[in-house]
Amino acid sequence: MQAIKWFKDIRKEDVGSVGGKGANLGEMWNNGFPVPGGFAITAQAYAEFRENAGIRDAINDILKTIDAEDSEDLQKKANRIQKIIVGSRIPEDIASEIEKAYDALEVMEQGMTDSADIVEADEEPFVACRSSATAEDLPEASFAGQQATFLNVKGASQVLDATRKCWASLFTARAIYYREKNKFDHDQVLISVIVQKMVNSEKAGIMFSINPATNNSKEIMIEAVYGLGETIVGGQVNPDLYIIDKELLEIKQKEVKSQRIGLFRNSEGKNVERNLPVEDQGKQKLSDKEIEELAGIGKKIEKHYGKAQDIEWAVEKGRIYIVQSRAVTTLKRTAEELKEEAEEEGKIEGNILTKGLTASGGTASGPVKVIHDLNELDRVLKGDVLVVSMTNPDMVPAMKRAAAIVTDEGGITCHAAIVSREMGVPCIVGTTNATSVLKDGQIITVAASHGVVFEGKVGHETSREIHAFKASKLRTKTQVKVIADLPEYAERAATTGADGVGLCRLEFMIADNGVHPAWYIREGKEGEYTAMLVENLSKIAGAFEGKPVWVRTSDIRTDEYRNLKGADREPKESDPMIGWHAIRRGLDEPKILKAEFQAVKELHKRGFTNVGVMIPFVIRASEVAAAKEIMREVGMEPLEDVEFGVMVETPAACWIIDELCREGISFVSFGTNDLTQLTLGIDRNNEKIAKLFDEMHPAVLGEIEMVLSVAKKYGVQTSICGQAGSKPEMARFLVKRGCTSISANPDAVAKIRETVAKVEKELGVK
Repeated sequence: MQAIKWFKDIRKEDVGSVGGKGANLGEMWNNGFPVPGGFAITAQAYAEFRENAGIRDAINDILKTIDAEDSEDLQKKANRIQKIIVGSRIPEDIASEIEKAYDALEVMEQGMTDSADIVEADEEPFVACRSSATAEDLPEASFAGQQATFLNVKGASQVLDATRKCWASLFTARAIYYREKNKFDHDQVLISVIVQKMVNSEKAGIMFSINPATNNSKEIMIEAVYGLGETIVGGQVNPDLYIIDKELLEIKQKEVKSQRIGLFRNSEGKNVERNLPVEDQGKQKLSDKEIEELAGIGKKIEKHYGKAQDIEWAVEKGRIYIVQSRAVTTLKRTAEELKEEAEEEGKIEGNILTKGLTASGGTASGPVKVIHDLNELDRVLKGDVLVVSMTNPDMVPAMKRAAAIVTDEGGITCHAAIVSREMGVPCIVGTTNATSVLKDGQIITVAASHGVVFEGKVGHETSREIHAFKASKLRTKTQVKVIADLPEYAERAATTGADGVGLCRLEFMIADNGVHPAWYIREGKEGEYTAMLVENLSKIAGAFEGKPVWVRTSDIRTDEYRNLKGADREPKESDPMIGWHAIRRGLDEPKILKAEFQAVKELHKRGFTNVGVMIPFVIRASEVAAAKEIMREVGMEPLEDVEFGVMVETPAACWIIDELCREGISFVSFGTNDLTQLTLGIDRNNEKIAKLFDEMHPAVLGEIEMVLSVAKKYGVQTSICGQAGSKPEMARFLVKRGCTSISANPDAVAKIRETVAKVEKELGVK
């Protein structure tokens, strides 16, 4: 039995002994890439430990008694198994091999051919200990968030402790549940531990093997700082910028920035901020030789993986290390590039057919499909321009197929605007006449960034890929979340780097499913409704694993779902906007609300414990109490088992915020679309008075400030999930008043993050 494998001895075929992470590191090492040295504690070492410690049968006996669908039982027994592993002694021969390898790690360098060449070092190195799944039919992605990683581990005894904890992470509740549901034999799934030297960065940064600012595949872009690269991510330091010709590996452009402070690791393994010597502050961080060497490595990594790479690098004692490499998933466009793009769109010339408000930017051309009735939606094919008086949730499937959307009615917070921004589809709303002036089959160009529709195909189209969401590397104390409702777009929304989902509405899933919730209740098929929600919500929860996802219970206005199966019995209301919907309907038809709470419970059973729930359109504390009681009926305790909050969308909720907090809630989230509408008495869907719709009105801001003050007193989290969360001026207001999180549309997350970081810096927030 081989307990230790150095990276030099590992090949990509060795997944069975060192797991996916280990096999990939071995491949990188043996292809000449300068990854930090390390070794794998093999899966066979874990198996030997399990036998030698006499815990294999004990673990299997506990596993046999687990009810995977009982979340409490699952968590309790998972904890018991992990304690057994962490509390067991590693066999002396295996422990000795691990200790010897750790002691040798400090001096291991690329190119050594035999472990005998490795001599012991005087200084104990800092290492990272990472779990690595080994079963070939259990891909690493299936274990995301389940397995443990420990950083800045120093000393042989700490490495042994971290190893046991990595082994124990094979039996988290979620990992057990996954194997149970997929019928994998727990006993056959093993785990390796990767022990890798941590680089003590003198200089560090990021390299893209494609210029993400211009999407130029012939250029490499490098950002560099003194110290740890976290200062780039955190925005504390402006990095040097180098642009390199990929083919010639010649430096085309250099922007050297002054750096006053840097982040460095101290002797205790903690990251500390230090002032840089005055003579170094204005210097170029990397020498020209280092820039060219680093670019050459980036070029080789891209060639090896066959796609553009986002690479993290560091320099220690004059040597370049590659810390991480992953495929580029988003385009990083500078403010200058965005400005140039807008100017380019502004140069489009042609016959203007109609104008309106910009709901979602971009340019697209295609044939017009004018829709007057929901029964005509099947006429909208991929690449068509959907033209309609106003969209509603029934139209979401057709909206997904459309190249662009143009409406007669609506303002920037209408349904068409909200959905198009999430999908990245060019959209113009409030034209007043699109359905009459645009003709079926007519080819048009929707220059949405400028609110103009041109006759024919003119200018340059910008696809959804080109308008990929920008991902900000800044981190802020105030969380910046995203609004995400469409499961198939969840992964794309996650590329924004958002801190979670501040609003996930069920209505879009309901519309896509084509069946009204009330039909399920009448037919006694609540379980099918719950199953549909679980299937869809799990995709969003999975995309944001480890981050909060706040799901709003259904807010079904009776005029919006007429095309759904079973909607023929919906009442006709004179003003559905303020009628029978949200929590008031949920309490009148409790089986609907109960089915939705049941979906949240099922998600938690499956390991998606990041899902919280909030109820909309609250006007009384008694509504909150009644909703919590229904949740208890499905076997979940609000606040204890699940985060439970309320939407603040009505002036009433603002004025009774003290009662709501005393009733017991985890969080409040401002629904500024409705709050503004109800406070100012303005129909937010009416384009004629869209100019009067103002979330920054003193009355609205006064209500928000009042709620923030009371919530802070009770320790209740605060957030915003209306469209105002995408506006920098609202973000500034909220940060200054202590709001704990802000939710923005996917296309605005980076912009809001930058605004938040700037305000926090002004306030001295750390």
